[in-house]
Amino acid sequence: MTYVQSASDAARPALAHTPRAVLWDMDGVLVDSAEYHYAAWREALARERYDIGYDEFRATFGQRNDTILRGIFGPDLPDAEVDRIANLKEALYRQFVRERGIAPLPGVLRWLQALRAAGWRQAVASAAPRANIDAILAAVGIGHYFDAITSGEDVTRGKPDPQVYLISAERVGAPPARCVVVEDAPAGLEGARRAGMRCIGITSTHDHLDADVVVASLDELDSDAFDRLIAR
Repeated sequence: MTYVQSASDAARPALAHTPRAVLWDMDGVLVDSAEYHYAAWREALARERYDIGYDEFRATFGQRNDTILRGIFGPDLPDAEVDRIANLKEALYRQFVRERGIAPLPGVLRWLQALRAAGWRQAVASAAPRANIDAILAAVGIGHYFDAITSGEDVTRGKPDPQVYLISAERVGAPPARCVVVEDAPAGLEGARRAGMRCIGITSTHDHLDADVVVASLDELDSDAFDRLIAR
């Protein structure tokens, strides 16, 4: 009997050698910095005579600063005012991180190490300003695990648009179908699906998430969780 190799069969060896990547959101995934963000927003907005409550903060957590500020002060808020208030808020946030320190969330160090050892490429894919990402990675001491960083300055469209993930995948040289996104927010998970990527949801900031795998902590993931999400 003559075996005729199908296109899918021929693709398997090449696919096995195609890079795999994990694209990490930062806030609520690598670290829990919500307390610092809330404190920074409260102080920055208090100077504008606006009192932001915690529920309002949580509802906007993870959105771009321009979206948050125009949601508060109206769509016609000038760019210069957006930049002024947002820059103050982010400076306060970094000050809190430097002065008070911050720890990685449970399971983060174990998975960063295990994925690197297994040959996965890794990137930070966050809407945060690059200075914030650098401050967090330095404070936690995990910057060397990442092959690329994509920040808010690198995108023109925020989550749930998939732009941040597609840029990150390109930077680490992995096709979307070989990427796993780790996120804590519904908008981020929707963006991952739009990018054609598998996703793991961490319920650190939202109770109900729609993802391929949902856990309360990275420590709950099985040892082969990432491998099972990406076909070899």
